[in-house]
Amino acid sequence: MKRRDFSLAVGSSMLAAGTVVLPVVQAQTTTPPQVLGKKPVAGDDFLVLDKQVGVEAPQGKVEVVEFFWYECPHCNAFQPLLVDWMRTLPADVALRYVPVGFTPRHEAAQRMFCALQVMGLAEDLHAKIYDAIHLRNRRIDFEYQMVSLVSGLGGDGARFREVVRSPEVASLARRATQLADAYGVDGVPTLGIQGRFRTSPAMTGGRERALRVAEVLIERCRAVT
Repeated sequence: MKRRDFSLAVGSSMLAAGTVVLPVVQAQTTTPPQVLGKKPVAGDDFLVLDKQVGVEAPQGKVEVVEFFWYECPHCNAFQPLLVDWMRTLPADVALRYVPVGFTPRHEAAQRMFCALQVMGLAEDLHAKIYDAIHLRNRRIDFEYQMVSLVSGLGGDGARFREVVRSPEVASLARRATQLADAYGVDGVPTLGIQGRFRTSPAMTGGRERALRVAEVLIERCRAVT
């Protein structure tokens, strides 16, 4: 979902109903298999960053960053494919998730993920939070909704409430936004590759093809690591 598309959808819903509701968006379709073998083209299927971005992966590893938003239907559809894809890659590829903070609505989900990181629960609850939102219509607009969701998934709600308000979470959220800005992210899901490249299903025409393009970019980075 593009930042501009989200803003327009929310603006229209506010005018019509006097409240903010999650816009209904058609999930991106998967590219037909015959298209997956097409050679990726810079400027179309991926972008080369003007300035290289720092990475957190250890030396010798290629970092893949997924920029996401929990409430995005495209991110929800992409998540299981991304997990399965990572299982097929060599051990020298490191994946990390970075939540975007385009608007106050995004920032709420961003703080939630950062709090789960601090608590050591992000990995265990990541897919469960997607399911709660997209399968059971749970909301995370407000802190009490986040606390209720985390508690329902087995986390310590009181501890979460304390952590989500902490300076550490505020710092992590700022760094996440700074990284998204450095990559030039304007929609989600988006993949950043080793601080050098950016690609996405929106650019490549589908989720599967985005992963194939990412593989090509990983190989380019591996060649100079």
